[in-house]
Amino acid sequence: MAGITAATSHRRRSRGPAGRGPWGIAPTALLLLGAVYCLFPVFWVFIAATKSPGELFSTSTLAFGTGFLDNVEQLFAYRDGVFWLWAGNTLIYAGGGALLSTAVSAISGYALAKYRFPGRNVIFNILIGGILVPAVVLAIPQYLLFSKFGLADTYWAVLLPQILHPYSIYLARIYASAAIPDSLLEAGRIDGAGEGRLMARVAMPLMVPGMVTIFLFQFVAIWNNFLLPFIMLGDDGKFPLTVGLYTLLMAGANQPALYNLILTGACLSIVPLIALFLTMQRYWRTDLSSGAVK
Repeated sequence: MAGITAATSHRRRSRGPAGRGPWGIAPTALLLLGAVYCLFPVFWVFIAATKSPGELFSTSTLAFGTGFLDNVEQLFAYRDGVFWLWAGNTLIYAGGGALLSTAVSAISGYALAKYRFPGRNVIFNILIGGILVPAVVLAIPQYLLFSKFGLADTYWAVLLPQILHPYSIYLARIYASAAIPDSLLEAGRIDGAGEGRLMARVAMPLMVPGMVTIFLFQFVAIWNNFLLPFIMLGDDGKFPLTVGLYTLLMAGANQPALYNLILTGACLSIVPLIALFLTMQRYWRTDLSSGAVK
């Protein structure tokens, strides 16, 4: 007995404080390193946006400047406020596209998870295959298709391809399978509820955390999307921020003063994404069913 107690004590000492394994704080340090790697470019953009044209190339990389307010004022005044037009277009593309994609994904995922019908597995396997297809491969065929229907260089050319997203449907199906008990749906059917009412009153409320996740993923993906609007749009009045700031970058080769406007615009374009995550993270819950069945 004494030997067992001594061996147990030795193992606890070898683990270190709080029962840590032999790796100690290595996983935490690795995560912190990854966070720094991802967040440092964002931090640099915020710093660079504060610098005046004279400070941008003459001061230290991590030194704050004194020209942020002037940069913002010049950016808003550039070409009669075209930045606001690009921001509004981005909000239409990201907000509208994410809402439509979330609705389609939630309904599709719920149907694939809770209904049995011929071809269900085939459809799901095709969706899984669609996840593996890079967006760059589809960009040119989509442009040719929209051109044939006269939709190229329109808002629809950017909105419609974002609605059907295989990965979002996959997430919705997995979430619906775990979050919506079959017994709850059967109880609703016994009480006389139709399928439409079951979906609207029972299934969708339970899927809110999953739908919020899908919305955030899609919103960020569309907000940061460059290739699709770059190919589809020719009128700079319909450009999102990504393509609009790219045009500024190209013009900056001949007008170096525009670099400050580009950095300031990139800095301001990040703010809505941060605000969105901070305001919507409360909808994320660890319990999939959120206490629906008690």
